[in-house]
Amino acid sequence: MGRIIAIVYGLISYLIFLGTFLYAIGFVGNFGVPKSMDSGIQGSMLHALLNNALLLGIFAIQHSLMARPAFKKAWTQIVPESIERSTYVLASSLMLLLLFWQWQPMGGTIWAVHNPWGQIVLQTLCGLGWFIVLGSTFAINHFDLFGLRQVYLYFQGQNYTPLPFKTPGPYQYVRHPLYLGWLFAFWSTPTMTAAHLVFAVLTTAYIAIAIQFEEQDLIDFYGEVYKNYRATVPAILPFSKKRSLSTSSSQNPLI
Repeated sequence: MGRIIAIVYGLISYLIFLGTFLYAIGFVGNFGVPKSMDSGIQGSMLHALLNNALLLGIFAIQHSLMARPAFKKAWTQIVPESIERSTYVLASSLMLLLLFWQWQPMGGTIWAVHNPWGQIVLQTLCGLGWFIVLGSTFAINHFDLFGLRQVYLYFQGQNYTPLPFKTPGPYQYVRHPLYLGWLFAFWSTPTMTAAHLVFAVLTTAYIAIAIQFEEQDLIDFYGEVYKNYRATVPAILPFSKKRSLSTSSSQNPLI
């Protein structure tokens, strides 16, 4: 593949991701977007439940399967390695856009916080969650995570080299700050509708499963270094284990 084509493809994939990420904030928060989690025509509860669960399942399978080393090995026989990560980012973004488009509201309110200070606290925690998600990517290497480093190195005629294992910033307190951020963003809401609860429960279940696959891949890649890291730093909840980690460095996520 031509170097210019590769870097343009990487940039377009990244911009689509960025737009999808911004749309996700409005979709989950029910503001500023034409189609949000609780907007649209409400139909059968069962039909909406099955539809929404299927959409989340499709995203989960794509997002997890394409991140596995065995899939990447086979996939790069078809897709050049320089754009493999960008293709993954693009596919994940398209799956999320499909979810936003086809998601169906379900009606019903599980809880509603009417106290103004309670609303502010929950909205602040939600905003904090999105900040943690984005900030965690920059704590490691945002541009490697979203494929820009790969296409840039290819454009420069340089071989790609994986990032070394490091644990900077939030990664010294939890192994998966990205997932912690998602949990804050999905669960911190003044109004929890049935559709929002389904979304939050199923994404939480996906996170719990995805951590197992991701960490096995990290152990296979980094060996004892990651095993020691896992033994000293909690997965999601900060300060839930004693820490003896002395490195100041993040895992290079494989997802």
